[in-house]
Amino acid sequence: MTDTFRGVYGKIDPKKRINTFEIYGYDFMFDDDFKVFLIEVNTNPCLELGCPMLARLIPTMVENALRLVVDPLFPAPENWS
Repeated sequence: MTDTFRGVYGKIDPKKRINTFEIYGYDFMFDDDFKVFLIEVNTNPCLELGCPMLARLIPTMVENALRLVVDPLFPAPENWS
């Protein structure tokens, strides 16, 4: 995944907008020997909760993404618990 960002670093957000973020979807496949192949990268991944595993993973991923990008901009008050 890191290599994909390195490969397109100059093309991601060419206008250098601030206070924006994007969630990417990575699709992988494993062969019989568990070798990993990258199939595609989506800039608009499906967030459908179509199975129990996705119903558990996707809401957590979205919440973590928002915590990473929004919480630093709007920190909780000091005595917030």
